Amino acid sequence: MLEGGERGPHLVSGPMTGVLVAGLLVALAAASVLAISIGSVTLPLGVVWKVVASHLTGLGEPDPLRDQVVWDIRTPRVLVAALVGAGLSVAGVALQALVRNPLADPYVLGISSGASLGAVLVTAFGTSALGGLGVTGAAFVTAVLSVLLVYVLAQRGGRLLDSRLVLAGVAVGYLASAATIYIQLQISPTELHALMFWLMGSVAGASWSDLGPPSAIIAACTAYLLLQGRNLNALMAGDDTATGLGTSVQTLRISLLVIGSLLTAAAVSVVGGVGFVGLMVPHAARFLVGADHRRLLPVALLMGAVFLVVVDLATRVVDRPNELPVGVFTTALGVPFFLWLLRRGRGGTD
Repeated sequence: MLEGGERGPHLVSGPMTGVLVAGLLVALAAASVLAISIGSVTLPLGVVWKVVASHLTGLGEPDPLRDQVVWDIRTPRVLVAALVGAGLSVAGVALQALVRNPLADPYVLGISSGASLGAVLVTAFGTSALGGLGVTGAAFVTAVLSVLLVYVLAQRGGRLLDSRLVLAGVAVGYLASAATIYIQLQISPTELHALMFWLMGSVAGASWSDLGPPSAIIAACTAYLLLQGRNLNALMAGDDTATGLGTSVQTLRISLLVIGSLLTAAAVSVVGGVGFVGLMVPHAARFLVGADHRRLLPVALLMGAVFLVVVDLATRVVDRPNELPVGVFTTALGVPFFLWLLRRGRGGTD
């Protein structure tokens, strides 16, 4: 294993990583301002800044209608998109380290479908459906159960087989999707329409109250993963190497399992099923900064945030005034990317 977990060429290294992070922060700010400005009604940047500044400083009285559009509708929507993109990207990094397979992500491994099942149960039948759990809690429980089932099915003789991993994830994902479809048949047409749009992934309707849990979960999980950066690098080199370097492999795997499920549940409970973000973004980040998780994690987090803000903006402008689900765009991008990885023979352990 190379120092810092480096394997293979990458574009950015050393002090330039800081420049890249700064550039991503600027890109996120620019994309956010643009996304707040554009919608069914396009607003001048000056109006957007005036409304935002009035809320941040307490000075000025913006026009009530513009204030509602900018501050109550678009701003929380953009922030939720950024948080979900960041969370799914970090989840992808964690799950790829867990199974040492670059094809792993919450969607491919069936975790997103499992989390959606729990969220739909609570949405359709109330908190009594899963012992009083709320949407996030129910999504977390079913996400953990899904990934545990995938983990068990992908093993033979106590060893995790990469050749079985994707197949097990697809099978569990289909099982969870079938259960979700059955639940949809039990509710009214009005509830079904809203639920179907949510299941395809949508940031529409996001509010300030949606920001709290995802923010806390993503911050805590990312901080823990950064502290475990060297251990994650060791794990990617193999269990024997990691054990020889003093890493508690079993403990680390369990923690990655919980973190991947928790991040996925937090995202699904807010925006529904958004696929392939956790597959594409970690690969792009790894191409830029390499496999060292101490650099990979912050870059993937910021790239994921920028990516989903831009995708959500595209859902609003491609067919104005109609709006498309975010999941339609991410899947349209993710499936060709997934097939490209398969053709390159990247399904094995890196």
